Amino acid sequence: MILCQPTQPPPTKPTARIDAPASGREGAGTFDNARNAPGFPKTVATVLTGEYRAPMPVRFTMLGSGSAGNCSYLETDETRILIDAGFSGRQIRKRLESIGRTPERLDGILISHEHSDHTQGLGTIAAKLQIPVYCNRLTREAIEGQVKDPLDFRIFNEGARFEIGDIEVENFSVPHDAYDPVGFLLRTRVGNIGVLTDLGHATRSVIERARQAHVLLLECNYDQELLERDTKRPWSIKQRILSRHGHLSNDAAAELLEQAVTPDLRRVYLVHLSRDCNSPEHARRAIEAGLQRADANHVEIESTAQDTPNPTFVLQEAPPVGGQSLLPF
Repeated sequence: MILCQPTQPPPTKPTARIDAPASGREGAGTFDNARNAPGFPKTVATVLTGEYRAPMPVRFTMLGSGSAGNCSYLETDETRILIDAGFSGRQIRKRLESIGRTPERLDGILISHEHSDHTQGLGTIAAKLQIPVYCNRLTREAIEGQVKDPLDFRIFNEGARFEIGDIEVENFSVPHDAYDPVGFLLRTRVGNIGVLTDLGHATRSVIERARQAHVLLLECNYDQELLERDTKRPWSIKQRILSRHGHLSNDAAAELLEQAVTPDLRRVYLVHLSRDCNSPEHARRAIEAGLQRADANHVEIESTAQDTPNPTFVLQEAPPVGGQSLLPF
């Protein structure tokens, strides 16, 4: 495990403890020690004011996604994080409050790359509330040129795994026209969330990570025909979008999903849709065709919008599907 390198020492959190499982086994200790004990169940009881309770389900909310802003929220038993912060601080607060949450409770913000549709809220949310910002070195340098206020950066290396509370984060390189863009695979107690919001084509590494996801955020930026007919964008911009370091079309996203889908994939979010060169109907039609070709009718498709959050999706423990455990350990 490679730990994230903070630019200043992070505050120390008390180690969570657990008590014996309901079977009556005695003894208490740290979670890492207890979960390896013979016979200890994967679902453990935790102590809260002296009473047992089952772990809370993992909750995921797309706060909004599109060419002008991208931000999502992940909550586990111990940890609350944002994945990207591409809206204004006011909008991020408003959208969090719409699901009964506040930015003051955030434990960190993951940043995939420095483009403003992923970072514009950092100056007001992360700086003012001193929320740690997790990114790689080149992305930090680019953000420092955009945000005047000092940020609490926690730097990770490309390909490294690190932990934010009880979430294990794996980052991996993606082909996009930014300094050092990455995707994420977020491992939780009850399943993994893959994040692929900006990429020009699917590499082998991208497909390998996507295959491990139970929930997948997948870019569907444009419909090929609508982009070609678009009169607002000059040819140079269209070439950048179409390039291997640009964005995924609906058809390219469907091909990626066709290669990556497994019996364990439960839901795919269609993200980063262009307002001018795409529509939810175009994107859904292409993704449905890809899933049909893969004989994967079990996957739920969820469109996203720039202006409104999606309903919160609750990940809960379920019996293994396709012979693979839904639990990360």
